[in-house]
Amino acid sequence: MTAKFLACVLSGTLAMTVVLAACAAQNADRSAPAAPLASPEVRGTWLTTTANTAIAGPAESAASMRTLAEMGLNTVYVETWKNGYTQYPSKVLQRTIGVDRRPALMKSDPSDDPSKIKEPGRDLLEETLIEAHRNGLLYIAWFEYGFMAAHKDTDNHLRRMKQEWLSRDQKGNEVAPNGFVWMNPLHPEARRFVLDLVLEAVDNYDLDGVQLDDRIVWPYYTMGYDDYTKKIYAREHNGAMPPTDPKDEAWMRWRADKVNESAKKFVQEVRAARPGLIVSLSPAPYPWCYENYLLEWPKWGAWTGKDSLSVSEPNWKGAGVAPRWDEFIPQCYRYNYKAFEGTWNQQIEMLRKYNAADRVKDMLAGILILGSEPNPVPWADLERSVDLVRKTGGGGHVWWFSKGVLEVYPSQVAKLYDVQRRGRAPHPDRPMDWRSRSIVMTAGADGTWSAENLPSGTWRAIVRRDGRWSYAANPVTVSGSRASVKVDSAEAVELLRDRRPEMRTAVGK
Repeated sequence: MTAKFLACVLSGTLAMTVVLAACAAQNADRSAPAAPLASPEVRGTWLTTTANTAIAGPAESAASMRTLAEMGLNTVYVETWKNGYTQYPSKVLQRTIGVDRRPALMKSDPSDDPSKIKEPGRDLLEETLIEAHRNGLLYIAWFEYGFMAAHKDTDNHLRRMKQEWLSRDQKGNEVAPNGFVWMNPLHPEARRFVLDLVLEAVDNYDLDGVQLDDRIVWPYYTMGYDDYTKKIYAREHNGAMPPTDPKDEAWMRWRADKVNESAKKFVQEVRAARPGLIVSLSPAPYPWCYENYLLEWPKWGAWTGKDSLSVSEPNWKGAGVAPRWDEFIPQCYRYNYKAFEGTWNQQIEMLRKYNAADRVKDMLAGILILGSEPNPVPWADLERSVDLVRKTGGGGHVWWFSKGVLEVYPSQVAKLYDVQRRGRAPHPDRPMDWRSRSIVMTAGADGTWSAENLPSGTWRAIVRRDGRWSYAANPVTVSGSRASVKVDSAEAVELLRDRRPEMRTAVGK
């Protein structure tokens, strides 16, 4: 994200204010709370490896997720795809560029120093997913970079090996004015690549949702003069080349339509693969995002089944599926309440303009705590911003970013949510017990771990070795009330609900 990236390069780091809590000894202490007084709303934050230590390693991930849950948040958006590499082992990435995640000696963030670059790639998705679900948090895999392939200073595999996928300006430059190298959102292979990365993660991990950022757009209004785009444009315009004026109204319209087409293809296939998944978009505010990136996401809010895209690909899975996005989180990143109020109200008006007034309840506010300015947004302004979203019928808010929640305003956020008195707010699109805390299993003498009084359904055993949690190989099906698993050399074993079977159909409230 443009504003998010600026926040990431803030110099220095604050000491992380988190509370390390011991594992509960009794499962009763980890059970879902009683029905809360708090109204349903999304209370979320984005977590990134850049310019903070919230998910720097297993201990930090565990502490952060525990603290966020104790404060009263119910959803985390964790980076998954960044600067040309997945942050989980990916067969899609392996067959495309020859590595399965970010390798050592390659940058993850544009600001990585040499010591950071030498760190090996991680399965950050599994690590943070387990810790989020252990604490009852919904987990949205944040495919932050979308069609963005690399920062201008990053010479990664994707940039070198897939030159034909890249978007260019009239001079042939591959670096857009925003300082990044982009894949062409019109190119079918680039589209397929991004989509397959997401579908792979959906298949392999028990995600609650996936999110694309303000990078499922046209790379910039000056881009689109690469050979592939010119060929397609000429085919659709009797051999004519694109206008030399990048702001030409018809040329802008044509590229925006291609972005819309790409968005429909994406959401139809993801929804066909896992109908119950939360499919999220965090765009820049409209109309600025159209003027600069040919993105008109308020139109997407009005899409129904009749707007389904027809694709001629063999065995295409999205046929007839409604291209519905479940939530929109416009980045209303402003440094004072008055500016936030104007931007938020403008987004509501834009939904109304495009016949999507009923989707205000599905619009969350992206609220800035830390940005490019040296000081955080004053807390009084942030509190008023949350109140405005509630009063106007919005579905909740997501803080940019977790550093502000954990390090700058931890006590204020906790007081705002007042979990001790009001309980945790349910997510608007999930039952209250959707992500209850983990169940601690008891060790037997022969390496068998067991737990009693379990609801029927599918579970996953997680195993702690050397202080790090990972999934056991196979799901655990509970048909009675007892489960047991055989595990060697484990420090602890717990059970988490596996919600993938339920998400093969739509999930109700």
